[in-house]
Amino acid sequence: MKEHSFSFGTASVLAPDLAEIIVNEGVIMTKAMVTEYHDWIEQELADPCMLLINKVNAYTYEFEAQTRLATIPKIQAMAVVSYTRASTGTTQLLNKFPRSQPWNLQIFSSRDDALRWLDHQRKKAKIISANPDEMP
Repeated sequence: MKEHSFSFGTASVLAPDLAEIIVNEGVIMTKAMVTEYHDWIEQELADPCMLLINKVNAYTYEFEAQTRLATIPKIQAMAVVSYTRASTGTTQLLNKFPRSQPWNLQIFSSRDDALRWLDHQRKKAKIISANPDEMP
């Protein structure tokens, strides 16, 4: 498994189109950090790609970072593993935030459930791309 260190956390490449992201405890995500994150996704992950966001640590976002977070068109789906009500609430608020690229996001309390959902999203995307005229 390929690992990458960001200024704010780590990424583990689980498959060519899938990475697990862990943000360090106490980080305040900035616009520059989001740019660093997006640049890595663009360079290292297949298109389309999926993200497993493991919220094992507590962290926050500056407003400008919130508006730009995960707005890359190649991000097909994001599964967030949340361990606290506060983390779940924050993620739900972020998901409702208006942005240029809508999110396909689900929140889970189990990493295994999150990975199963991402696998389902991958299979669904392959069916759509193989039969674009047959899908609604």
